[in-house]
Amino acid sequence: MDRKDHLDHLEHLDKHLVEELAQVARETVRDELREQSRKQRRTAMLYAASGAVALYAGGALALALALGLGLAAGLPGWAAALITAAILGVLAFVLRGAAHPKHPHPSTPGHVIGGTPPAGPPGGLGVPYPPMPSEAPPFPPIDPEGPHHRA
Repeated sequence: MDRKDHLDHLEHLDKHLVEELAQVARETVRDELREQSRKQRRTAMLYAASGAVALYAGGALALALALGLGLAAGLPGWAAALITAAILGVLAFVLRGAAHPKHPHPSTPGHVIGGTPPAGPPGGLGVPYPPMPSEAPPFPPIDPEGPHHRA
């Protein structure tokens, strides 16, 4: 009987040790995630602040360009603002094009973006790719009154 009591005591210690280790692991992971999220929040806040400052700087630059055109060229205010808007519109279009370069869309079924398809599967046996069906397979008609079960 003494041996059985000793084993029960060890089993209790094992359960306690597992629970304690799980708690320590949870706290460690929670602390690490909290630290990472704190750094990411700070980074996001700095990006947002830099974007806001850049927006105001762009507005000040546009105002300076419009006033400079108006004063230097002797243009009326509306004409200087129109020229400034056109210049900024062209600049925005150029920057958009730089951010999203045109990629050729695959027009042929065998075309692979970024290169050529491999000659065959990695094993070297069989057809390189299964044939593409010309149209989607037909679905059987669905009876709304029929039983609803999944196979």
